Amino acid sequence: MIDRRAFITLITFIGALCVTVVPRAWSQDAPKSVRVALIEAGAPSANQHFLNAFMAGMRELGYVPGKNTIVDVRWAEGQVEGFRRSLADVIALHPDVIVISSTLGAVEAKKATSTIPIVFIGVPDPVGAGLVSGLARPGGNLTGLARAAGDGLVGKTVQELKEIAPGVTRMAILWNPTASIEERRVQTVSAATRLRIVPLVVPVQDHEGIASAFTSMIKQHANGLFVVTDPLTLANRTEIVNLAAANHIPAVYEFGEFVRAGGLVAYAPSITEQFRRSALYVDKILHGANPAEIPIEQPTKFELVINLRSAKALGITVPQEMLLRADEVIQ
Repeated sequence: MIDRRAFITLITFIGALCVTVVPRAWSQDAPKSVRVALIEAGAPSANQHFLNAFMAGMRELGYVPGKNTIVDVRWAEGQVEGFRRSLADVIALHPDVIVISSTLGAVEAKKATSTIPIVFIGVPDPVGAGLVSGLARPGGNLTGLARAAGDGLVGKTVQELKEIAPGVTRMAILWNPTASIEERRVQTVSAATRLRIVPLVVPVQDHEGIASAFTSMIKQHANGLFVVTDPLTLANRTEIVNLAAANHIPAVYEFGEFVRAGGLVAYAPSITEQFRRSALYVDKILHGANPAEIPIEQPTKFELVINLRSAKALGITVPQEMLLRADEVIQ
């Protein structure tokens, strides 16, 4: 039998040993166990790299799935109902923060909860969409990263189309009227008109309507195309760029992903970078910051992406000066 003094010595030794071997991950300096929900606008088959960028940003800040973080991922598949279903699923899990992409997604998230902090990604005009009261002080439970608003960026994007295809005189504007981006349509029509291009608004509301939208463009003698980005068009970008090529229509896009899928040219902020940076917003909120007081971040990195293979198929010679400005040239 161990006497009292020996017993106390043994307990003291075991206690010291436990303190010594406690992993650093459980120290006060490390993030506590948290639950984050990410709802991506598209489908995993096409947009997995956005999820990868977000997870990389989280890991850089010390959030490791399976150790101190649970990340619930949902995919809206480019549909309003997809967002609503995904939001209902994740809200039932009581996440600490919801991260959601696109204007459509952010609008649905605001309707779904006024208490859970929401970080949005890729919203062109958060104030115009009624998501926040101001860029410096958003108010409410939403904050995040904008995709640049105003006629300036849209005008620059249309200019890139005119530069690479100077013969464009009638530009179709492929636009989803259900996606909460009315202002984007107005800006695109205005930009085309300023450049003396006839704007032809062609609505599309679902995947089944994409082919008929191109039929409408041909009937209206469109010889150029501007694709207004929303979850529907982004999720179906491969079909859109293939139809543009098949109908010999030079097109400009608001996401580099369209050009990487075979489109002609894009001028846009890097959304992949915004997904990575959204982790910083999550981290601020998890450390106690109020989303109502976290300023909206405007994009600082823009990319001009050109697909030379697509240009050759369209019989287009890309100006050398334009190639020199490009951030990425796909051979």
